[in-house]
Amino acid sequence: MTSPIIKTNYTIITGGPGMGKTAIVHHLSELGYHCVPESGRAIIRQQTAEGGDALPWSNPAAFAKLMFNSSLEDYFRLITESAPVFFDRGSPDVIGYLELNGLPVPYEMIEAARNNRYHQSVFITPPWQEIYENDRERKQDFEEAVKTYEMMQAVYSRYGYDLVEIPRLSVADRVNFILDQLSEVF
Repeated sequence: MTSPIIKTNYTIITGGPGMGKTAIVHHLSELGYHCVPESGRAIIRQQTAEGGDALPWSNPAAFAKLMFNSSLEDYFRLITESAPVFFDRGSPDVIGYLELNGLPVPYEMIEAARNNRYHQSVFITPPWQEIYENDRERKQDFEEAVKTYEMMQAVYSRYGYDLVEIPRLSVADRVNFILDQLSEVF
């Protein structure tokens, strides 16, 4: 058994859809931090353009596999990076997605989540109905977004991460909260 890789400079921002994760990551990017966008939207656009069926509403298992592969590629693509890197979701999110949909989680995903570790503190955006919106790629209703949030709490806790809930504040204040929490690392 190999020792886990622990990248303390890799910070995950997770939560339910439509709770402000992407806005936070975008703001961090504007401040000059290296950020990795969520793969789900790109996969939806790519699959739609190609006429593929690896979409959350037609083949969630295939969609999850593409998301997981993308998350691992991002993890290892940046492995030599020592500066802070912020991820809009991490590989455990895919496990939560599968479990939320009642689908089996492949062993290789479980092992990869155990062995490719991020910073111990994972930041989670709480349900916030006032900012929640649907669009062409986000078809979940608010109730499903809350269930996703709850699943992410459960999965990240199960994998031994410490969840830090991001307060419902302006995007800039949410970013400042995250950076303050990480000040001892950065």
